[in-house]
Amino acid sequence: MTRSTDFDVTVKHGIRAVQPDMVIYVHRGDDAAAGAPKVGLIVSRSVGSAVQRHQMARRLRHAARDVLGRLSRSERLVIRALPSGRDVGAVRLAEELRAGLGRIQKAGSRR
Repeated sequence: MTRSTDFDVTVKHGIRAVQPDMVIYVHRGDDAAAGAPKVGLIVSRSVGSAVQRHQMARRLRHAARDVLGRLSRSERLVIRALPSGRDVGAVRLAEELRAGLGRIQKAGSRR
């Protein structure tokens, strides 16, 4: 995901799941002909220095790659990194992402 409007729509209108080291937003788009789900990351300065932010973004991208199969083609996923995740390993981030997506998908099926 590269456009700020995509981020805005997903964060404002998507379903949210808060995890200890990240906040996950999922929004189902209207484009049924979409080729693949879109993923965006928000890693702000509060996470740490530029090196720490890039390390966090790499770990989050790796975790997101593993869960893409759980998303439908028209869904958008935004992951907002929290400062507490700065020193967390990739395995824990992936577990939190899977748990958060599970909660979102369970909540979405009830709507």
